[in-house]
Amino acid sequence: MLAEKIRPAETAPRQPGRLRRFLDSDIGWSFRTTPAAWLSALVLALLVLTAILAPLIAPQNPYDLSQIFIDKAEIPPIWQDGGEWPFLLGTDPQGRDVLSAILYGSRVSLIIGFAAVIVSMLVGVSIGLAAGFYGGRIDNLLMRLGDTVLSIPTLLMAILVSAIFREMLPPSLREPFAAVVLVLSIALTSWVQYARTVRALTMVERRKEYVLAARIIRVPASRIMARHILPNTMTPVLVAATLNLGLAILSEATLSFLGVGMPITQPSLGTLIRIGNQYLFSGSWWLVVFPSLQLGLIVLSVNLLGDWLRDALNPKLR
Repeated sequence: MLAEKIRPAETAPRQPGRLRRFLDSDIGWSFRTTPAAWLSALVLALLVLTAILAPLIAPQNPYDLSQIFIDKAEIPPIWQDGGEWPFLLGTDPQGRDVLSAILYGSRVSLIIGFAAVIVSMLVGVSIGLAAGFYGGRIDNLLMRLGDTVLSIPTLLMAILVSAIFREMLPPSLREPFAAVVLVLSIALTSWVQYARTVRALTMVERRKEYVLAARIIRVPASRIMARHILPNTMTPVLVAATLNLGLAILSEATLSFLGVGMPITQPSLGTLIRIGNQYLFSGSWWLVVFPSLQLGLIVLSVNLLGDWLRDALNPKLR
């Protein structure tokens, strides 16, 4: 008897990957067909990647005093007379490479911006859920607290909070905890938008049948808010977080420019702009122009990406 030929088992059709499913979705199609969206995402990804890889690609570590030479102070960019390799964008009055300082400063600004958005989002979402779910006196108390925060200019509120936290710390801990103080200062002045958004959506969701059914079977309120109501409120929260990221980075730069942010030993983009502004009219224009361009590119790309995300997630604009 001839041996039967064994046919290979028919393989199931391969499922498309997550990236492919995203590109085939409505949001993916909007992303692919909106030049401002993918271009801003590309620029932002490049800026974030270079900031993360700063220790590998920067010619110098601006935090290491052994790599800074005072005899290399105020060297112009390499395309001008007097420029030297590897100082592509020149050096500052301390002999610090401007390109390296920008890469490391971008890391500081991005980390503070992301951390401030996450903290403010956690605080605002928690307060909004509690106010919208319980209502009554709790709602009035929390919302009046938000109105009080909004009645004070954001910059003055951030300066006040930063000054209070700094005075609470011993002098030896002020510089090491400068980034933490900045994150708390920015977060405590920007949580109200998240709270109001989540409160309005929670007041709508709590009257729906699935929430009423969960309350009838005595599901804990914390579980109802976390497992049922919160997922239905995240879309506008994510849009607001994307838009507020640019504002958080600008707030950090403003506070550092005013001298209540990051110290000179741990410069952010705002600190670099403050230092370079002192030499703007002395001929060392590159000290303030290049950090300002970097800050402008980051904020512009984040804002363009946030505007696209807001329109893409709005069903009325589809």
